[in-house]
Amino acid sequence: MGEFWPVPDVLAYLAGRWSVARSVRDLASGEEGRFTGTTGFGALDDGGLLHHESGTFVWRGVARPAERTLRFLPSPGGTAEVRFADGRPFHDLDLTSGRHIADHPCSADLYRGEFTVRDADHWRTVWRVRGPAKDLVLCTDYAREG
Repeated sequence: MGEFWPVPDVLAYLAGRWSVARSVRDLASGEEGRFTGTTGFGALDDGGLLHHESGTFVWRGVARPAERTLRFLPSPGGTAEVRFADGRPFHDLDLTSGRHIADHPCSADLYRGEFTVRDADHWRTVWRVRGPAKDLVLCTDYAREG
């Protein structure tokens, strides 16, 4: 299939633990930051996955703990609906071709995410954030643990 690895069932693919390396670039200021940590996708009672990411974010030379939680809910055809921890919709996720583009409007900003799967143990997200006060690129590489 070329450079993308098709995923017939996104929830089955994501289940487990992943190491995470993320670069954050502010295109307006030129500043760069980095997040390193782990992401776990554990089973939810409704058949979905609870995504919990934790690690260290370094920005402007200052390291601080960072974490986030998302819910990945089953959708038809092996796809998923991604929601914030409080239940608000975030984006859909269809990796059946190994690649997916998702948009998420947030106030005056637009988050556009590109998800690509390289193989059974590696995938990437690139979020481009544009708005009146934001001009960012966030690139995250995931590698399956154990």
